[in-house]
Amino acid sequence: MRLRNVWLPATTILAGLAFSSGVEAQGEARYGTWLMDSDRPPPASNVMTYEPYGDGGMRITVANTNASGESSEWGYVTLFDGVFRAVEGQQNAETAVEVVNERSTRILNSRGGSVYQVIINTLSEDGNTIQNEYVRLDEEGRITGVSRATYRRIMD
Repeated sequence: MRLRNVWLPATTILAGLAFSSGVEAQGEARYGTWLMDSDRPPPASNVMTYEPYGDGGMRITVANTNASGESSEWGYVTLFDGVFRAVEGQQNAETAVEVVNERSTRILNSRGGSVYQVIINTLSEDGNTIQNEYVRLDEEGRITGVSRATYRRIMD
């Protein structure tokens, strides 16, 4: 019985350490500016900027420019804890981010309280590209489409 009492807290501590190091790796490895590879005609672009936020969190800012040259910007903060937080620059939108492993996160995008998109964001082993897989959902949670995008690091 005594071993069990020691073992349970030890496994809890080890799981916490693994989660903690995964969270730290998510932010620091991604800090910088990333440009989406695109076949859209210029001046179309999508740029993500990752910056430190609070104690181990991250601020994400996305700047879009369409083919007509119209720009928009939005962003959010995460502590990698799966908690939904407001998206600045998008009405009734929230985003939650959770760690999958040391290189991947799962991002849940919600509008009006319903998740409409899940993104798996994976950092390459060399740290120079991010692959996003976008899974779009209908009101019932059924998959309606999947797309992918690659972002290249353009600035640390």
